[in-house]
Amino acid sequence: MKRKILTGLLVSLVVVESAILGLILLWPHGPVPQGAPTPRPEGDDWIDLLDAGHASGWANVSDDRDVFEIADGVLHIYGTFGRLRYVGYTPETFGDFDLHIEFKVTPRANSGVFLRVPKGESPFRGFEIQVLDDHGKPPSPHRSGAIYDVVTPMHNLSRPTGQWNAYDVTVRGRTVTVHMNGWLVVQSDFSKMTTPLGKFNAPYAKMSLEGTISVQDHGGEVWYRNILVRKH
Repeated sequence: MKRKILTGLLVSLVVVESAILGLILLWPHGPVPQGAPTPRPEGDDWIDLLDAGHASGWANVSDDRDVFEIADGVLHIYGTFGRLRYVGYTPETFGDFDLHIEFKVTPRANSGVFLRVPKGESPFRGFEIQVLDDHGKPPSPHRSGAIYDVVTPMHNLSRPTGQWNAYDVTVRGRTVTVHMNGWLVVQSDFSKMTTPLGKFNAPYAKMSLEGTISVQDHGGEVWYRNILVRKH
């Protein structure tokens, strides 16, 4: 009996030590990168999706609930904890493009930018770049800058709540790059993803090459501004 108890204690100690070691390895050592939002791009080839000519194209594409407003060039998601909802720009689709988008979050806020959503389908059918209140946390496939549940960003450049962040995204064919606050954090080739990854049932290599843009309401207030697209 004593031998069994000692064996059980040793196993427990090994498990605890392994868990602690895992946390130490995940947590950043020393200074981590600090970024700042990149400036709003200029030029006639950029389409401002929140200007007077485009703002009316945004809608709650999940149900009839009032979950957002657009005022003074800023899209404000109220943050309704519970059911996932999406606010989408549906008048046109985008294939190969550059995207600049800025956002800020409140404590516990959870959102995401969904790209290449097949026309008329759930935004979940596109791919998501995570938006989260996670300043100072180690990068993971669920942190800011990630291709959600599939690609981990090289760094988590998320700024503290209430401060603006910027994504600069380039989409060419099945190649996607993401800069967050001026740093390259993701460079990925979806064509290599020929089997399902993460929680997704379909391989990313078969994802639509064109679609709409949506942002997510997953709880907590989020603001988006300077949503500009340049087609290629």
